[in-house]
Amino acid sequence: MQQTNRVILIHGLHHAPFIMRPLAKRLQAAGFDTHQYGYRSMRDGIKTNSARLNSWLEKHHHLDQPIDLVGHSLGGLIIRDFVNQYPKWQIGHCVTLGTPHLGSVCADYIWRLIPAVVGHSYVDALDGTVAPLPKHITLGVIAGNRPYGMGQLVLHHHNRKLLKADLPPLKQQLVHDGTVYVEETKVEAAVDHIVMPVSHTGMLVNKKVANQVIYFLQYGKFKRSSPLNVNRD
Repeated sequence: MQQTNRVILIHGLHHAPFIMRPLAKRLQAAGFDTHQYGYRSMRDGIKTNSARLNSWLEKHHHLDQPIDLVGHSLGGLIIRDFVNQYPKWQIGHCVTLGTPHLGSVCADYIWRLIPAVVGHSYVDALDGTVAPLPKHITLGVIAGNRPYGMGQLVLHHHNRKLLKADLPPLKQQLVHDGTVYVEETKVEAAVDHIVMPVSHTGMLVNKKVANQVIYFLQYGKFKRSSPLNVNRD
C-alpha cells in the first residue's frame, strides 16, 4: 500500500544520489515514494545545499503534504539545517545514518591537513556547529560499529592518542564505523538511537538497516528484536 509521505534521501560527503539507490528501492518496495536529492558536497556549504533542497520542494512538492527525510553522514546534517531554516514544511519522521551530529574528528584532522578534501562542508556542519534540532522533529539515529572505511587510519591514530593520555577513554568511546565514532552520532534531541554491525558506507546497502529505516518512518521508533541483531544503547 502506498505510504502518505514522500521520503527525501540525502547522500553524504563525496557521494552522489545513486549511492542512495539501494535504500530507495527497498523503501519503494515498502510503498514509499522517494526522491534522491543530489547536491555539491564539497563546492557548496550546508546553507546553500539546504536552500536548494527547499527550492526543489517548492517546485515539485505541495506544502500540505508531509515529507520524511533520510540522510547519510553529511546528509543528516543537511536535514538538521533544513528543518531549522525552513519550518514551513510538514516534517513527518527523520532518520540519520552514520551522521556526526556532534562534529567529526575524522573531518577535523583532514580539515587541518588537507582542507580541500572536505571543502565547504566543514564549516557549520562537520565542525559540530550545525543548527540545533527543533523540538517538534521526530529523529531516529542509526550508527555503525564496523571499523571499515577510508577514515579508519585517521581514527585508529586518534584512538592511540586517546589511549596514551593520562585519562584514557571508556571502551565504547573508541568504537566507530570506519569514518564516524558512535559517540559522534548521538544527539540529545533524538527519540531513538541504535548501533548496528555495519560500516559507514556498508549501512547504505544493508537490508537490516533498510528495515529499521522503514520501521522508524512508519512508527517513529526502531524495532527492538533479536532477529535484526540490533544493539540497544
